[in-house]
Amino acid sequence: MRISLEPVIDNLRALRNPRQFMKASKGNIQLWANLFVIGWAVVFMLWQGAGFAITVGTVFAIWAMLAVSLNLVVGFAGLLSVGHIGFFGIGAYSMAILSSNPAYEQLRTEALTTFAWPFFAALPVSVLLAGAVAIAVGVVFNRFRDDIYVLVSFGFAIIAFNVFLNWRGLTRGAFGIHEIARPKIGGWSLGGELEFMLFVLAFLAIVMLIAWFIVTSSFGRVLTAIREDEEAIEVFGYQATHYKLAIWVISAMIAGLAGGLFASWTSFIDPFSFILLESILLVSIVILGGLATIWGSLLGAMAFVLLEEGMRFLPFLPTEFIGQARQAVLGILLVLLMLFRPQGLVGKYRL
Repeated sequence: MRISLEPVIDNLRALRNPRQFMKASKGNIQLWANLFVIGWAVVFMLWQGAGFAITVGTVFAIWAMLAVSLNLVVGFAGLLSVGHIGFFGIGAYSMAILSSNPAYEQLRTEALTTFAWPFFAALPVSVLLAGAVAIAVGVVFNRFRDDIYVLVSFGFAIIAFNVFLNWRGLTRGAFGIHEIARPKIGGWSLGGELEFMLFVLAFLAIVMLIAWFIVTSSFGRVLTAIREDEEAIEVFGYQATHYKLAIWVISAMIAGLAGGLFASWTSFIDPFSFILLESILLVSIVILGGLATIWGSLLGAMAFVLLEEGMRFLPFLPTEFIGQARQAVLGILLVLLMLFRPQGLVGKYRL
């Protein structure tokens, strides 16, 4: 694939002449959306300080991985899933069960089966378990399309949450799991927040590279064709169900990776981090950033994290109403997008 640098060069030339730049950017919603979100992020980080910026960076990286994984399914393959938070939870619980400290758990409620594995042994297993579950449910999901597909993915999210909540012998239910391992390489531990943020950002870069390779390959072009007309692509001999299952499993494994990193970062998880609302918020992030664009997933994740964290600092908003206010503002933004820009901030296609 040939990558043209001409648009970038033209923009750099335009920056030399402010009038020319303003004329070229007038009406360019994508450019202004990028500038607004990035500018907002920079100002917000400088205002709150380095410690807060590191926390926001870590949260952003985890949500961005989730958004990229879901966009592969929704944006590129045209499969609207609201169950991805289940794979996120599978990755998180796998990491917690495999790597948590048994001594801590035995001091609390009933004994929990743990293995005390190191982080780098538990993380690949977390990813593979998410992929294995995706294969099992994906074979069933491939029988459905459109609205029915949404409903069965909705059901998967509910089932996953109830397993996390009620399988107490494995997950400790509402008590959650503590003392989840942080990454260690020999005698060096990623215990600091800055080191862990850089570690998670490195994984985000790997995920973006994998996603870029997928969408620019012939496999990605077949996915795009399936989104446009599944029956037409099968006329040319392509097995659409195989492609859909493959991208579904890849997407679930990325979500499982994000879940494993999330569990290690927080060192504590419980079922209420993986409720259906979180899955709906994830779909909202993908829609906000734009379908079928990796950059849009990053932009949507950053806008969501800034919205989520920024509303905590509004002086006129009582603390007990912050959660409800976040949901209301995000809902209003989605309604406005559907009315005036249904393809999202930088998306190519409408939902």
